[in-house]
Amino acid sequence: MYYVYLLECQEDKSWYIGYTADLKKRFKDHLSGNGCRTTSLKKNWKLIYYEAYIKKQDAIGREKFLKSGSGRKYLKKQLIKYLSKKYLFLLNKVKYFSSEQI
Repeated sequence: MYYVYLLECQEDKSWYIGYTADLKKRFKDHLSGNGCRTTSLKKNWKLIYYEAYIKKQDAIGREKFLKSGSGRKYLKKQLIKYLSKKYLFLLNKVKYFSSEQI
């Protein structure tokens, strides 16, 4: 299995997109500063998105697309959609009280 993943720097919200055969190991490498030059220059990375592929060539092609302008637009759209669903789910969990109940 091959993975295409998106890391977000929690300090400046910049992104790093990559691919790997071992997502857990690669993420640990990034966190320890041994992942690549880009992620070693900044700290506090968070894995915010990934996709899985059976073929290595498919993962490489997807990584290349996601690094393009169109790919970044697609990712932003997907993340907004995901975050809005998560936000709506949390809103439905909140119990509202009237001022008389408090």
